[in-house]
Amino acid sequence: MNFLYISPNFPENHWLFCRGLRNDGVNVFGVGDCPYDYLLPELKETLNEYYKVSSLENYDEVYRAVAFFIHKYGRIDYLESNNEYWLERDAALRKDFNITTGFLPEDLAPVKFKSRMKDNYNRAGIPVKPDNGVGAIGTFRIDCEADLDAFFAKKDDRSYIMEEFIDGRVVSYDAIINGKGEPIFEAGNLTIDSIMDIVNQSLSCRTMIRDRLPEPLREMGRAAVKAFGVKKRMVHFEFFHLNRDQRIGKAGDYAGLEVNMRPCGGILPTMINYAYSTDVYQIWADMIVFDESHKPIGEQQYCVLAGRRNGRNYVMSIDDVLREYGHRIVEQGPVDEALADDMGDYLFLAVLRTWDDVLDFFNRVLEER
Repeated sequence: MNFLYISPNFPENHWLFCRGLRNDGVNVFGVGDCPYDYLLPELKETLNEYYKVSSLENYDEVYRAVAFFIHKYGRIDYLESNNEYWLERDAALRKDFNITTGFLPEDLAPVKFKSRMKDNYNRAGIPVKPDNGVGAIGTFRIDCEADLDAFFAKKDDRSYIMEEFIDGRVVSYDAIINGKGEPIFEAGNLTIDSIMDIVNQSLSCRTMIRDRLPEPLREMGRAAVKAFGVKKRMVHFEFFHLNRDQRIGKAGDYAGLEVNMRPCGGILPTMINYAYSTDVYQIWADMIVFDESHKPIGEQQYCVLAGRRNGRNYVMSIDDVLREYGHRIVEQGPVDEALADDMGDYLFLAVLRTWDDVLDFFNRVLEER
């Protein structure tokens, strides 16, 4: 099997998807704009060959890269970036090279535009809510007429949807789906604060992978998988968990926000590994190659991310945090600038056993003077 991975070096953890494929005997080729010498040594060892382009934005260059691999190695069975930014580019390349294992351009509207997602949500019986967007970019909260005037004063030419503000936490259904449309692995995250506020107000970030997926959320996620006809993908579906009664539902209900036909972003797949004592990168690769996986799941706990912002005066220094929670912290360090809007500038990942432990960790690590 020949698998062409677009941008295998970014996000940095995506080299692990390539490693999973290589573990299963797949020929893995990479196309990216990072010089070969700057690739992680582990990625170099994983790839059969790498083709550098000056810019992944240049379709002609990427097209020539794909043509090069086909000429040298034969048919490409899969082409994927696992990255929403390149979703349309991936689809165009598949169509141009007759690679049928993935979305084609004509398939994208229902999974790219929130206005089109609503039709499938309705078929699944899922209450729905905001058009094309990534995270909270291009999202505005309007509380009064002055806010509305300000929005129209700076509005660009893109289409916007105006809907009732939803008072709820954003939760997710993350799953690896086989060729029959069945989940072979499921998990979910919870972001305590509003994603829009985290991005627009540069707040500290408090997010986590749950120790267990709530059953109503699991059922709703599976219904969405079926309604959107998902097969052979890792997905990240986002829902609101309502804080109070609203027209869309009652407190405690779930409502659809958006579907993302790719893995959860940034470091979240690695967080799933810590929370479930497993390897979702390998489970994904096993799904691609064998349509199943027997990778075991071990002890299940919370894996939490506390993301700090530069310029804020936190009570605990980094050294203080390590002294207090070092036995629970599994990773720490600066966040890549491209991901910092959502996750903060410096993160701590910790594995914790109880909800009280989670709240204590967030309260102390992110407390400001």
